[in-house]
Amino acid sequence: MERKMVSIPDTDLEFLPFGLGTADAGLLWDGAEADRIFDAFLDNGGSLIDTAHVYSDWVPPEIARAERVVGDWLERSGKRDQVVLITKGGHPDMACEHPDTHKSRMTKADMVSDLDSSLKQLRTDHIDIYFYHRDDETQTVEQLVDVMEEFHQQGKVRYYACSNWSTERMRAADEYAKSKGYRGFVANQALLNLGYKYMNPLADDTMVYADAEMQAYHDENRGNLLMPFMGVCSGFFHRYVAEGEDAVKDSPYYTEGNLRVAKRVVELMERYGATVSQVVLGFFGQQKFPCAPLYGPRDIEALEDAMKAFDVPFTAEDYDI
Repeated sequence: MERKMVSIPDTDLEFLPFGLGTADAGLLWDGAEADRIFDAFLDNGGSLIDTAHVYSDWVPPEIARAERVVGDWLERSGKRDQVVLITKGGHPDMACEHPDTHKSRMTKADMVSDLDSSLKQLRTDHIDIYFYHRDDETQTVEQLVDVMEEFHQQGKVRYYACSNWSTERMRAADEYAKSKGYRGFVANQALLNLGYKYMNPLADDTMVYADAEMQAYHDENRGNLLMPFMGVCSGFFHRYVAEGEDAVKDSPYYTEGNLRVAKRVVELMERYGATVSQVVLGFFGQQKFPCAPLYGPRDIEALEDAMKAFDVPFTAEDYDI
């Protein structure tokens, strides 16, 4: 079966609409196991690899651990030209004694430091898509876009993007980029998944949800591709299916609405002979707008299973819950 690719208008970017997330790189997998996972991802048609300078600084003592793991593989494999490489900078400090995601780190100096460090960790001379990991509304969109445009002009990044920005701020950035003749943001990372509609708020209120307004924005603005994070709902439906309702009562997804969704997940598994991951990720292929969800596997078997979601003939009606 030929898999459908997604391309971002006014760029040369085209890839399978599925990104390999690396928040657990160096924690759950490293070295030879990481090599096997990255290679399997490419062998199954993937190319979009997502990391961030902050992954996983919250686990001492290593800083920028995930970027180091990705860089190790890129150096060993020689496959840099087969990858659409994403990383993100400007995240609040997570290695300090009392991390606070409300303490912004998005000055130009912060971004220069993060980007240069990322390039060193990743063993590359450029990033394909470089993201602001958060927003700082004390700075104007003009200031923030100009910093990214400077990185682009220097050849350090091919394209730039945003994560956890509001729709209003993205629209303002689009308008400014257009007025200056810049390409502007090519992608946006926000929370969207099968359970988002009914979930309780996350503890970190700096994480932005792809609500109805943002989804309409992406439907109208195909040049800014939505790359949803938390695509498998932090394992809520996996635990529900494997262990039952009692196992998920501490989850922000534990609501009456998502218990109904969980029952539909089981129905779809039976209808299509699919796994939980395939049903949960199949949701993204039924949206009105293109998107490329990010998925962080626990091991190579989980990755290969998840990537088969593209082979299941789900319909939009399956997800009308």
